[in-house]
Amino acid sequence: METRGPVLHIVVVGFHHKKGCQVEFSYPPLKPAEGHDSQSLPEEWKYLPFLALPDGAHNYQEDTVFFHLPPRCGDRTTVYGVSCYRQIEAKALKVRQADITRETVQKSVCVLSQLPLYGLLQAKLQLITHAYFEEKDFSQISILKELYDHMNSSLGNTSLEGSQVYLGLSPRDLVLHFRHKVLILFKLILLEKKVLFYISPVNRLVGALMTVLSLFPGMIEHGLTDCSHYRPRKSISEDAGLQENTPHLDDSVSTADTSDTTLGMGKGGRKVAGDHSLDTQKGSVPFSPSEKTCNGAQSSNSAVQRLKVPSRASPASSESDWETLDPSILEESNLKEGERENTASEQAENLLSAESLPITVQPQANTGHAVLVPGLISGLEEDQYGMPLAIFTKGYLCLPYMALQQHHLLSDVAVRGFVAGATNILFRQQKHLSDAIVEIEDAHVQIHDPELRKILNPTTADLRFADYLVKHVTENRDDVFLDGTGWEGGDEWIRAQFSAYLHALLAAVLQPDNEKTLSDFGTVFVAAWKNTHNYRVWNSNKHPALAEVNSSHPFQGQYSVSDVKLRLSHISLV
Repeated sequence: METRGPVLHIVVVGFHHKKGCQVEFSYPPLKPAEGHDSQSLPEEWKYLPFLALPDGAHNYQEDTVFFHLPPRCGDRTTVYGVSCYRQIEAKALKVRQADITRETVQKSVCVLSQLPLYGLLQAKLQLITHAYFEEKDFSQISILKELYDHMNSSLGNTSLEGSQVYLGLSPRDLVLHFRHKVLILFKLILLEKKVLFYISPVNRLVGALMTVLSLFPGMIEHGLTDCSHYRPRKSISEDAGLQENTPHLDDSVSTADTSDTTLGMGKGGRKVAGDHSLDTQKGSVPFSPSEKTCNGAQSSNSAVQRLKVPSRASPASSESDWETLDPSILEESNLKEGERENTASEQAENLLSAESLPITVQPQANTGHAVLVPGLISGLEEDQYGMPLAIFTKGYLCLPYMALQQHHLLSDVAVRGFVAGATNILFRQQKHLSDAIVEIEDAHVQIHDPELRKILNPTTADLRFADYLVKHVTENRDDVFLDGTGWEGGDEWIRAQFSAYLHALLAAVLQPDNEKTLSDFGTVFVAAWKNTHNYRVWNSNKHPALAEVNSSHPFQGQYSVSDVKLRLSHISLV
């Protein structure tokens, strides 16, 4: 079955009083050879029921969750899930199945998509979920089939450039809640640390986590395609306990061979219609792999190779062989294949040099005209500044919501780090498995390692930047709420400030004799960042557009009495 648009499946997950969470319906079937009502799951998606029907959902009448699934059949593209949960009294049902024995019925309607349109999918899905429950007869599945057709037709030409990608993600609310600590969250992820977000209900969790990621230029649109490569445990019995079992060292993790994947990438903003940005060298490939590929053995797609986990890896270490590679080695390994890679490189350079887009120091709101080229090493579609940074690649996971059954991933040697969300207190209690725990309710960022706290201690220029954000958001709060069109202090404005901050940091590291400039960003922070995978990948390429960017901190300047007050107020907030 060939998919006509970005939506792969519509799935209904229910809670069975004996079997627990299970798939009750899928359209098209999750396994092509089986029926719509099959409860059988692809091995890669074995955690789907627990993600779509989140832990503790019974405490709420309705909720929404965003989650990420691993790719299937050798395709290296993340599958983005949005699930709307509701519960209804069993006595209200017009048709009551024999297996409904409890007083309430709990179900989720879930969309699995190849595009990260979280808020847009949520808005459509909430309406349909409400209508599905209003039928009071869950055998009426025609509305779900109509949803599949409607979404694929309405989203068929949706570009990933523009404000609709950020629907429902509000940096303004994030700054109002976390205030100066927003910059600490931003830097934690830049350093590729193990960051766990915690709160219940789950919609507040995923909203806050994805909003932080939206501060990184291009991250939501193009930076998450490789963020969910993990290997599910092979048996349910292994998932049952929370004991830290020693992983098998012969396990492997999928990594992209960018020399092949870059050849089929499109030359512009990624769209659903036309060539998909992650098409393989074979040319135009439909959104979902063919039935033969998914139904048989693992795909032998040459765009995916197997990288063995280093034998000396340990759960306590986040460093791995691929993370310590010299960029020149990365470059050579990706260019050994010969003419095809040279051609891709030339195309990238030609695109960068041929386009004459205006380059400004202060980024403007996203106009949807960014020129994107395939990164030869990152495998991501990059703009002229090298954005998005290759943070969520090579074993650094983004899991907006983690089910308890995925707990083993926190100590998996093939996972070098993560930004993950959890509602179960067991995750929060095991502090040794993360570098930082973000308690959203109290806006508290708990960093366990004193050295990491020192690295993330904001400089005077950083405090000025954060204070600038907080003041503009709070002072313009009423205006933004009234007309919804405010620029300063609004969502797009905040994203533009973080984009300017990151561009300035990148421009600064390229300058000779830059010690004084980098000290405004934090000397120890910059030194730590230069050891990350995302920095080495970015630094292995040239980004001439950054020559036009001011290479100093946006808030550099002489120390004053107001800075002392700012420092004291920050200390009191920590």
